[in-house]
Amino acid sequence: MNEPRGSGVLRHQPLHDGFVPAQGQQQGFAEAIDRHIEEHFGPVEFVYHEVASHLVGVHVYVVAPTEKRPYRTLITSGMSELPMTVPEGHGPYAELMLCLPADWPLTRLTGLDDDPAGWPVRVLKQVARLPHEYGTWIGEWHSVPNGDPAQPYATDSPFAGVVVTPMLRVLPEARTIAGPGGIQIALLALIPLHPEEIAVKVERGTGALIEVLDRGRVTELLEPRRPSYA
Repeated sequence: MNEPRGSGVLRHQPLHDGFVPAQGQQQGFAEAIDRHIEEHFGPVEFVYHEVASHLVGVHVYVVAPTEKRPYRTLITSGMSELPMTVPEGHGPYAELMLCLPADWPLTRLTGLDDDPAGWPVRVLKQVARLPHEYGTWIGEWHSVPNGDPAQPYATDSPFAGVVVTPMLRVLPEARTIAGPGGIQIALLALIPLHPEEIAVKVERGTGALIEVLDRGRVTELLEPRRPSYA
């Protein structure tokens, strides 16, 4: 994982040997996330539920396209089942999201390991579990390459990692979920990156990557065939 300032790659060691069953999401957290999705994103089309989950149960909600948001929105629920290990001044709870074109071949079976179209679902789950697996945290402008060295997520995809960013296609109040007892849950976007864009982050830092993404007007809505702007 790359830290915000782009000071190279941090290689964390897992905290656990083997499978650790999730304890289950607190009802108050789940209900707060459900309300937030309905209020700020739209009706839920279906959910990718997990049955046997390692550490935390990461369910992925699929929000149907609407007139205001004519694309699907995928949002995790369960990353906040456990607090992250954060530096002082940072909130320990987060969930993740990204958007897919309305014509993305998304079905209720998408996300299974043998479905090439399911890589965005798998990436959401992977990054959501990462801070709990390695005793670390996920925050704005952290980047997560797909392996070391980074490899494309699918044979027909140019993307080989993601960067965590604030959401751009929402009002500011959508960026934070009001949890029970005054707890704040950050809702962060994942933006898939080309290998050259990952290299910009590692070698030149966050500011340089922001310039690259701004040049291409890149947002949390995945454009499957967009070029690299590095």
